[in-house]
Amino acid sequence: MAARSDSGVILPFPGELVMARFVRRYKRFLIDAVIENRPITAHANNTGSMLGLLRPGCTVGLSVSDNPKRKLAHTLEMTRVPDFRGDFWVGVNTLTPNRLFRRAFCAGAFPELAGYDTIRPEPVFAHGRLDFELTGPAGTCFVECKNVTMVEDNAAAFPDAATERGCKHLLELTRLAREGKCLAALFFCVQRPDGDCFAPAAMVDPEYAALFTEALAAGVLMLPYRADVSTAGITLADRLPLAGRY
Repeated sequence: MAARSDSGVILPFPGELVMARFVRRYKRFLIDAVIENRPITAHANNTGSMLGLLRPGCTVGLSVSDNPKRKLAHTLEMTRVPDFRGDFWVGVNTLTPNRLFRRAFCAGAFPELAGYDTIRPEPVFAHGRLDFELTGPAGTCFVECKNVTMVEDNAAAFPDAATERGCKHLLELTRLAREGKCLAALFFCVQRPDGDCFAPAAMVDPEYAALFTEALAAGVLMLPYRADVSTAGITLADRLPLAGRY
């Protein structure tokens, strides 16, 4: 059973949100779209496959930056997905998990992290950086954040493309957990409403799934939380249980 969050934590979009009709994605980071019969090119920061989310003609939500130094003013935030139960939004901006986690943590929205009261971004580790370091009466906790946009067999699943970087993060979190000097946690931000539980996407990246299992056994705290996506912003919702085999 998912644990319901009553945090009411809402992350607004980083600029005005406009609706557009998706045309195509290319060079991984670019999309062409149409706003009121006006063609535009927008930035897409999601390096995953976004399988099934970007179909020609679908509606997408784009935030608009007022920074005059930006080459592209529009950023892809979400896409409208058809479903027999009713269409829904899926958030695809990979900066959202970090932004939402920080806002929710500062609001005290994670009961699992009640012993920590200070947050510092991008602490260094052996092979790069993790997303956050938390400190407080409970000690130290290192947190990595991931964006989840895929659902398979009623389970929200990560990753949607093989991820060497994600595997490195799992290895580091597992090492920290085994040393026993701090807590290591992984926040999965599930930006879609379907999916009753969470599981690593073994069909996409079996190495990641195997490392996930090792990390779980080592004591890494897995925090898959659903985020409700709407035109008003991104709201932290319920914590999803892990799939039965985990």
